[in-house]
Amino acid sequence: MRDFGDLELAEDCAQEAFVQASETWGVTVEVPDRPGAWLTTTARRKALDRVRRASSYKTKLEELETRAKRGPERSKAGELVDEQLALLLGCCHPALNLEAQVALTLRLVAGLTTQQIASAFLVDEPTMGKRITRAKEKIRAAAISFGPVDRDVLADRVGAVRHVIYLIFTEGHASRSEDEFVRGDLCDEAAWLASLLIELLETDVESYGLHALILLTDARRATRIDDDGIPILLEDQDRTQWDRDKIAAGLASLARAREIGRLGTFGLQALLASLHAVASSFEETDWPRIVRTYDLLFELDPSAVVALNRAVALSFSDGPAVGLAAIEPLRPHLDGYVYLHSARAELLRRLDRAAEAVASYEQALACNPPEAERRFIERRRDGLLDGP
Repeated sequence: MRDFGDLELAEDCAQEAFVQASETWGVTVEVPDRPGAWLTTTARRKALDRVRRASSYKTKLEELETRAKRGPERSKAGELVDEQLALLLGCCHPALNLEAQVALTLRLVAGLTTQQIASAFLVDEPTMGKRITRAKEKIRAAAISFGPVDRDVLADRVGAVRHVIYLIFTEGHASRSEDEFVRGDLCDEAAWLASLLIELLETDVESYGLHALILLTDARRATRIDDDGIPILLEDQDRTQWDRDKIAAGLASLARAREIGRLGTFGLQALLASLHAVASSFEETDWPRIVRTYDLLFELDPSAVVALNRAVALSFSDGPAVGLAAIEPLRPHLDGYVYLHSARAELLRRLDRAAEAVASYEQALACNPPEAERRFIERRRDGLLDGP
């Protein structure tokens, strides 16, 4: 993108380079010692070939020659920001609306499919495909640069960047992929990007909150699915297998966030995750404090999803009947949300209302959940159908 100033060209030629690698490495040529350099060089050559064939190639080539003589662009501080972060910030340019920023970054930086991004936004795939196409057209029309950026630019765009990083993590934590429910590569990517943010923005409360949230949640990664790849409920996870180093690092980032100022939405979610992380067992979890924390979170983010999570916590604090009563008003707002129906089914299950629980499980399945979650829901439903 830096070399050619054309996002569509850069993406196409990068993909072509990977295709060529898949067809030749280990077949007609040996795997190169520096695969990344090979891919980059090959992509550049393919892009240059396209430019040469274009009617405007002479002007383009002159621009490339001028850029090469000028050398790499530098930030005001004279330091190059990591290339991946520069790409992320380019996608989060203020000329794009927030949804376009997030969608485009998930596509280009994290490599998510259009269908996976659509699921994150709770829209259908064609709608998301159009949004991504429009975002690319906007980048071309506005001549948005993907060059290195300084910390002032980062500070201006950090809200969108945090949102993007969090959605990358949520896709890794509970992936829409049919092959794997937990995508550790995306979780690691999000954790690294969050750590880079707090390195660059040392006094940003929400960035520390995000870093803490990712680490404290991801600490449970090894215990979240069984040998068949089906999710394991929090109450059934083996806490001795939780990653204590990640928990310690997450608690440290949360403490730093609280030192700097008042917790925001990410910080409060990190606080919720910390209450699970430090509890010796599911039963010993401080559920009343979790409910109070959700109350604070709802003040900042009065969404139906936050209200749903609060209702579930309330069911463990005050009983399933109380939790169910809190869920009922949310049903019209979250009718297509799989977790509304699965949470309701679990509460009905705890209240021994088996027939109603089965019906709610069926509604959850109708929301087309990821393969692993579908199998989990079917297992819970079938357990009620089979009887005691």
